[in-house]
Amino acid sequence: MSTVRARQDPRHRARVSRLFSRLDREVFRTVATRHWHGADPVLPRLSQAADHGVLWFATAAGIAGLGRGARSRRAAVRGVASLALASAVINTVGKRSVRRARPLLEAVPVMRRLKRQPFTTSFPSGHAASAAAFATGVALESRGWGAVVAPVAASVAFSRIYTGVHYPSDVLVGAALGVGAAFAVRGLVPTRSRLPPPGRPHADAPALPDGEGLVVVANRYAGSADSVAEVGRALPKAELVECGPAELDDALEKAALRGRVLGVHGGDGTINRAAAVALAHGLPLAVFPGGTFNHFTYDLGVESVQDTCRALGRGDAVRVDLGRFTPGPLTPAGRAEHGHFLNTFSLGVYPELVRIRERWSPRIGGWSAGVLAAVKVLHEGRPLEADVEGRRRPMWLLFAGNGVYRTVGPAAGNRQDLADGLLDVRVVHGGRFPGLRLLAAALAGPLSRSPVHAAEQLHRIRVTGLEPGTPLAYDGEVTEAPPELTVYKAVAALTVYRPQSLL
Repeated sequence: MSTVRARQDPRHRARVSRLFSRLDREVFRTVATRHWHGADPVLPRLSQAADHGVLWFATAAGIAGLGRGARSRRAAVRGVASLALASAVINTVGKRSVRRARPLLEAVPVMRRLKRQPFTTSFPSGHAASAAAFATGVALESRGWGAVVAPVAASVAFSRIYTGVHYPSDVLVGAALGVGAAFAVRGLVPTRSRLPPPGRPHADAPALPDGEGLVVVANRYAGSADSVAEVGRALPKAELVECGPAELDDALEKAALRGRVLGVHGGDGTINRAAAVALAHGLPLAVFPGGTFNHFTYDLGVESVQDTCRALGRGDAVRVDLGRFTPGPLTPAGRAEHGHFLNTFSLGVYPELVRIRERWSPRIGGWSAGVLAAVKVLHEGRPLEADVEGRRRPMWLLFAGNGVYRTVGPAAGNRQDLADGLLDVRVVHGGRFPGLRLLAAALAGPLSRSPVHAAEQLHRIRVTGLEPGTPLAYDGEVTEAPPELTVYKAVAALTVYRPQSLL
């Protein structure tokens, strides 16, 4: 009881405060007076590079560009989001709550001092908070990139003491707030590892630890040569066939006749064509992501070549739905057969957006081409007229997803179940301001209605009265729509390899 009273005594608290303050200043003076070999030309510049988050924005761009995968892009976005939250908390609450003066610079050598001294209060360190938030956010999504970023973040935090602009306690508290911000962002938008287990039925498939019996068709214009070579190294007995888009269908048909399992390396369009062949021949499908977006493999739980190899080695597979529309594109013989889609089917402005993006992506890259295409389509596009389930209406967009797209927090969602038997149908009604209408539909998500858009979960949908030349898009491919068509699902029709664990 006496100990508790002593802790509540104002004089005791004052003594503890003075003790911590003295220790804080002694550590600061030790850092300031000690010679740190090789630090003088590096740490002041690094500290200034982190001003206004410039260093971290550049790092995020590098991670997204060099990583070439969904995990790297998510890590970059999560790092920036964590940084933004940490900066907002520090600048609106932190520095206004404790108005601590900056350290005196008399003990800091002149060559270490920053050219532009900060004018805000000292507690807590905004640079340390941003560095810790960014590094933690990246690490929560990708341990590999987190290990790369962490030493830089630690150096930035230490540089604030080294250059004399913060006390050690400023840096420690700032770093703790940054870590907390990253975990707060994860609470709003869970990382991949924290998403609920996918609800997909398990399927029997042969285990091929060395790839014997697997024939992999690789689109040489999708992904990289290194990624294809990685498949060969991981599965030495697999047969690899590289071809261009023009030879893809023929190569897939021949591969299906030779192998026990059909493999495919490429983007969503390439995987779409392989899925149709695998279904026709009753073969399991092994997908190796090699495209720009890789929507299907991401939702499946496959983000790398190693994920697929792990599933092949153990015989881990699931059954997934295959979206279908009839009549589909014309065959070389002039017959209209079923069309297939693993991700999305759409009419309206989106097919034209895909067409423009594909035209420009070889010159300026996929992401830049997508932005250019969106601006152009929304500026020049016009609504299409069609009968949906017997009702005539103007539409900017009719979208049907193979499975229901979930929304997690404020972020765009993914599909947690590829065998739910449902089409996620969304219609953006015709009218003015198509950009705002499309944005409202995206934010509202599934199962909603408004004067701007409608969304329902259906098993099939009938569309008639389409004008000649109306574009139709499915899994990134664009073709001309027939005057009337039906969109439906082949439920749990396709067997695809995926690892049981997402980690």
